[in-house]
This record gives sequence, structure tokens and C-alpha cells, in this order.
Amino acid sequence: MAYDCDVLVVGGGIVGLAAAYALTRAAPGTRVTVLEKEPGPARHQTGRNSGVIHSGIYYRPGSLKARYAVRGAAEMVKFCAEYGIAHEVTGKLIVATDRAELPRLHSLVQRGRENGIPVRELGPAQIAEYEPCVRGIAGIHVGTTGICDYGAVAGQLARASGVEVRYGAEVVRVDRRADLGVAVRTAAGDVVRGKFLVNCAGLHCDSVARLTGDDPGMRIVPFRGEYFTLARPGLVRGLVYPVPDPAFPFLGVHLTRGVDGGVHVGPNAVPALAREGYGWSVVRPRELAGTLGWPGSWRMARRHWRYGAGELRRSLSKGAFTEAVRRLLPAVRAEDLLPAAAGVRAQAVLRDGTLVDDFLIREGARAVHVLNAPSPAATASLPIGREVARRVLAVL
Repeated sequence: MAYDCDVLVVGGGIVGLAAAYALTRAAPGTRVTVLEKEPGPARHQTGRNSGVIHSGIYYRPGSLKARYAVRGAAEMVKFCAEYGIAHEVTGKLIVATDRAELPRLHSLVQRGRENGIPVRELGPAQIAEYEPCVRGIAGIHVGTTGICDYGAVAGQLARASGVEVRYGAEVVRVDRRADLGVAVRTAAGDVVRGKFLVNCAGLHCDSVARLTGDDPGMRIVPFRGEYFTLARPGLVRGLVYPVPDPAFPFLGVHLTRGVDGGVHVGPNAVPALAREGYGWSVVRPRELAGTLGWPGSWRMARRHWRYGAGELRRSLSKGAFTEAVRRLLPAVRAEDLLPAAAGVRAQAVLRDGTLVDDFLIREGARAVHVLNAPSPAATASLPIGREVARRVLAVL
């Protein structure tokens, strides 16, 4: 078989481009082609998040998320500095507003220390020193959290790796032969042949795995995160988060000052009616049927319907959303919240309804599939890319 490249990477988000970057760094001369269905990089999860460089404090010690986020945060700051990409190490506050949250806050302190993250415990007066307009009964300051422009990072990864990136190349068919390699057909009718396939398709990663002939054992259930912009950005100096519920991989409505000086408020987490359903009006019946036809979706809904009802209420009612923000920032008013672009989280759900809590990377014949890489995947993208490259090169 005549090969167009050694490795085909499906997906031009930050994880796919980090994998391509790692491959060319680890094995110079490796020919890599990235296939991205959009006209440019980072059009979905990468380019629609809040731009936070996560410290790794939330994640179970020893997990891929914990190890890769801690390592990745330092590497992301270094990468941004090397290439002149806008970034800042700001630190952040995690604030308890109710006594019932204190045990979870103390657990976060312990988890942070186990993950090797510097954490400072705060009382109400110390919270006010960092954020005069924020109110809470206790808090913690995490010094290694930062912000950056992940879209710019993705673009730089593509340039620095020197790989071929084909935009407008949606994968519609994969022919894999274990003794030869893979041939991919795009929607435009082009055929690209490689020795190995790397699936970093994000919101469509389970579909690409099935096209390859591998059973991913999960389904992507898309959750839309809706954001607002704060009309009075002076109310917030940096990054302010509530105490998260450990039963869910979502961090709750938080306040984030970005590299542009504006303050994002959000996101909530509501089921999207399409893989790229950035509003209630975006409905794709085939994709919705795929979500509803997955047994894990119904089991998840039965298990977490109370949490989901609260998120849905905040999506449909700006007053309810404002109420959630006011727990942290009492001075905010409904008119201070201006609608901003939404994002969609590609959340892997198992057949039994379990929300996959860690990064999930699986292998097939001549293929590596990244099957769960929501937040903090952008922070952890460089270590994830190296892990993918290690697995590919072990076979090649």
C-alpha cells in the first residue's frame, strides 16, 4: 500500500494537534497528517472554553487528570512564554458560601496537597483581600492556576510541529487492515492512507472509533455550557470558583477574568440536542436519537435528575442563573450578565450511566482513541499528546 503519511490524526483541536506535535518531537521525520472537518483549528471545545490553566487540585490523586493537569499547567505556561502567547499565572479562589460546603472544601485542601499543589486556606477577611466584592465563610487560594488563549496555543502547535493539516476534511469512512494500515475517506471524496490512526475527534470520537471498527464501550453525551460576560468586570479581579460537588465532573458557575480583560461567568451544564448544539434551537435528530438510544443516558438521568433540574432551571431562567452567581458575588445584577458564546462538553458516559471521570485513552489495531478528554484536557494537552505519541511509536 502506498502511504500518504505515517500517522493520520483525526481532529484539529488542541489534543489532536498536541499529539501531532509530540510525534514529530519524539520521532523527527515522522510524517503526520491532521484531518479537521472545520475550516480552521480549535473551533469547538478548545476555542469555546474559559481559557483557564487548571492547577489539578480537583482530581483524584494518581489519576491521569491529576498527573497530567499538574504537569501540563507548568508546561503550558512555558509553551506560551516561549511562543509569545497571551497568558498569566493569576491564582484562583475556591469559596465556600455555606457551612455544608466546608467538609468538601477541606477535602480539596487535602487533595491539593496530595497532588503537590500549593494551597492556602483563607477566612472571610482574607478572601476580601484577594476579591473585595466576593463573599464567603471560608476559601482556599490556589497559586498555580492561570489563564491563556488556547486557540492561539492550538494554532502554534500546528505550526511548530510542521505537520500537514487538512481543513474541511470530515472523515466519513475508515478502512483498517491490521497488516497494512488505515485508509480514510473524507466527505469531499479524498482518500488518505496512513500506517496508524489517532482519533482525537472530541465530540465525535466515539463515532470515529466505530468507523474504525472498534467498540468504544461508551458514548459521548454532549452537555452545553452557557456563559455570560460581566458588564462590570471591575467586580472581579481574577478567578473565583464555588466548591464543586465531587459526584459530578462539572465545576459549577464560576467567574473568570480572561487574557482580554473581560470576565466570563458560567458555565452551567445542560444536555445539548446535538453534538455541536450551542443553543436550544440546534437540534440534530440523528445525533439526539443516538444519545437517547444509549442505555447509559437514561441511567445517568435517573441517578442525577435533581442536579440536572437545577442546571436546566438556570439555563431557562436568567434570574435563577443570577441567583447562583450572587452566592459568590452579591453585587451582581441580572443586567450585569450579557450573553456570550456557549460551549459543548464531550462527556463520555458508560452503559451503566457512569460519567467517566478521568481521561480515557484506548487502543485498537493500528489505532489509538482518545475517548474522554473534556476539561482539563486543554491544560493537560501536552502530556496527553506525549502519551498518545508513546503508544503510537511503540507500534510503529
